[in-house]
Amino acid sequence: MMRRAALGGAIAGASAALAGCAATGHAPKPDATRVPIYLGAEPVGLGDDLYGFAVRMRSPREAADIDAYVTCMVAGYALRKDAGFARKVRTNVKEEGGVWIADAVYSISPKLPKGMMTIDAEVAVADCEEQGIPTA
Repeated sequence: MMRRAALGGAIAGASAALAGCAATGHAPKPDATRVPIYLGAEPVGLGDDLYGFAVRMRSPREAADIDAYVTCMVAGYALRKDAGFARKVRTNVKEEGGVWIADAVYSISPKLPKGMMTIDAEVAVADCEEQGIPTA
């Protein structure tokens, strides 16, 4: 239960960032009958502790699905880099031909970074596994 709360907090922060997308018609319309299709991510080092991620998926049920997938991919990547934490810098979402793309930037570090939108990678990865969301 504690893991869900930690990931839920990260997702809530990311959802708030996507609220502008919903207002302009760029967020998926809620549809509980869809089954998300996870298409992977392309992480790119941007210098220092910053990393960019292009996370792709089809059929999100709602914006929270994209947020959760980004969180899971970032958390998995942080663990593979021997870092236990990530902090969201920004996320932009767009749709191209039925593929939703989250263009996200995160700082990844071995210590808990300052800021409100942080992710404990171990906790997030465990929650992602419970939910069936890929982390790699």
